[in-house]
Amino acid sequence: MPPILQRLQQATKMLSRRKILLLVLGCSTLSLLIHQGAQLSWYPKLFPLSCPPLQDSPPRPKHMTVAFLKTHKTAGTTVQNILFRFAERHNLTVALPHPSCEHQFCYPRNFSAHFVHPATRPPHVLASHLRFDRAELQRLMPPGTVYVTILREPAAMFESLFSYYNQYCPAFRRVPNASLEAFLRAPEAYYRAGEHFAMFAHNTLAYDLGGDNERSPRDDAAYLAGLIRQVEEVFSLVMIAEYFDESLVLLRRLLAWDLDDVLYARLNSRAASSRLAAIPAALARAARAWNALDAGLYDHFNATFWRRVARAGRACVEREARELREARERLLRRCFGDEPVLRPAAQIRTKQLQPWQPSRKVDIMGYDLPSGRAGPATEACLKLAMPEVQYSSYLLRKQKRRGGVRVRPEPVLDNPPPRPIRALPRGHLGH
Repeated sequence: MPPILQRLQQATKMLSRRKILLLVLGCSTLSLLIHQGAQLSWYPKLFPLSCPPLQDSPPRPKHMTVAFLKTHKTAGTTVQNILFRFAERHNLTVALPHPSCEHQFCYPRNFSAHFVHPATRPPHVLASHLRFDRAELQRLMPPGTVYVTILREPAAMFESLFSYYNQYCPAFRRVPNASLEAFLRAPEAYYRAGEHFAMFAHNTLAYDLGGDNERSPRDDAAYLAGLIRQVEEVFSLVMIAEYFDESLVLLRRLLAWDLDDVLYARLNSRAASSRLAAIPAALARAARAWNALDAGLYDHFNATFWRRVARAGRACVEREARELREARERLLRRCFGDEPVLRPAAQIRTKQLQPWQPSRKVDIMGYDLPSGRAGPATEACLKLAMPEVQYSSYLLRKQKRRGGVRVRPEPVLDNPPPRPIRALPRGHLGH
């Protein structure tokens, strides 16, 4: 039978099963379906009319080995949560950092496979912060691993970095009144290459991708071209944060996942009071000029992203992104109430959902569970909104138990996450 007829036959069978289920349970009482270890499913798993595969392409099994380069301040925590939940539903091993690295792979040092906790090797999925090192990652991950990453418009990203890491990056701490405008007016007055966390103040995307963040495309255009070429050789998909839902559509198609595998809640987002409502055009130009290497990377991969959307069929990608947004809204309402809102950490009663706060000047928001709920659906909702540090710790304990390692109980703290990064001696910084 031709592949397209097989898919239609599968869709017909699935719809028939769902009709029977609705008759048995009743539409009024069927609020969700729980499957594969408390996965939430709000709508059919097959979308035969939205972005269908090429007619000559046979149905593919879901791809189970993924390495996500989690760049800084690019919505990477939300992508990480999607991957963590997928791995847990399918009983996959997630590579997690050794405790000495805290919850990142000893960033900002160059990644090494030695930074991975032995209880989480060999892994299927990797999604925690690291500085990219192709040889080390390929030594760790199995053959056939799909590599993906995400970029964000450099001016918006730099505003977020300046706010989030203001208490950690010396270049930012030197600026009077924590003024982004003052920094961008004369960045060389505050920036010192090579000092602790300097990578947060200059071409952070290039640094995360393993590049030399001190290079300027104005002085050496060939360096930017070479860095782009290296990224294209490794990464099957470079997502764009400004088009997050469209990026997830391309991701799920690349991995042959279902659309409900990429449902999400926004994580690690700042309160409106902690960010600029809009970046003035002059400030945006200054940020892009200072981060010219990042700007070159973003402009190139933003263009290639839309070429990829065009190849997939822009209308069907937009339709599937709309389906994703609608399903996401239903999911958030069922998990967090009829009017789900992001809350400051002090207003979140569920301690496992309290996001870490980088400083007193920055409020990181999160979701809270309605009181009085229990069961597998609540567990799935908890994971949907669980911050990075808590989820990483949970997965490490779970994988240790699976491997027969004795796990000591850990207390639940009022403000559990540690600092985002550990200060390292200057000689240990990777370049």
